[in-house]
Amino acid sequence: MSLQFCSIASGSRGNCYLVKAGEYVLLIDAGISGKKIEEGLNEAGISANQVNGVLVTHEHSDHVKGIKMVCKKSDKAYIYANNATWEQIADEKLEDRHRTFNSGEMFTIKDIEIMPFRIHHDAVEPVGYSISYQGRKLSIVTDTGHISDDIFEEIKDSNLIVLESNHEINVLKMCKYPYQIKMRILGDHGHLSNTAAADCLVRILKEPFDEKRRVLLAHLSRENNTPGMARLAVRNALEANGLLSAEKVSFEVITQDEQSPLYTV
Repeated sequence: MSLQFCSIASGSRGNCYLVKAGEYVLLIDAGISGKKIEEGLNEAGISANQVNGVLVTHEHSDHVKGIKMVCKKSDKAYIYANNATWEQIADEKLEDRHRTFNSGEMFTIKDIEIMPFRIHHDAVEPVGYSISYQGRKLSIVTDTGHISDDIFEEIKDSNLIVLESNHEINVLKMCKYPYQIKMRILGDHGHLSNTAAADCLVRILKEPFDEKRRVLLAHLSRENNTPGMARLAVRNALEANGLLSAEKVSFEVITQDEQSPLYTV
């Protein structure tokens, strides 16, 4: 039995990640259509009625709009969200499906340990997640304006890290977005830039760790980034710090429109 991860969709038009721990199936967010979620699950060899739960990071539509359909397809799918987030997305028809947690406090589903850690975004009480199962750990940290020390401490010992690399700063500054939106994205409660993601990885890879890490750069902006720019920023930063070693790290980009492989953590 293993811990596995797959990105069904990652980006500003919708996010949905699959985590499989043994026979237990969880989704991190369901921000795309039910049809696309079902197609993504099928591609990973899983049927929609196998989903046991949806872990919600925050209430923005690109993270929650498919939840009702997931619950319709699977009568055993529970919705895990802190109370502040649930108040924003609550549906009385799904009230009996809601399972609450306290941000910053670990909880378990079966024998899966889940840590919902606080992130920094313009939502009521956003969280990222670390999921541990049989000695393996993956962390998902997107939709955060910066990596605080608390976030760093939580993710630094993960075998697989899904890390936001949303925009290239100079491209964003020159784009046609209104000034207020640019400032929101660039702010401490916006989104991580390629540079910020690269700096985070440099810091992580300087920490002692016995195994090779896998890093998936996520939530790329379609308008203000490309996979090539995200890869280059990370590669240059790792190379400049002597950390670009095949034994130390592998990094890839996950995108909006292409499903990732099913990775074993």
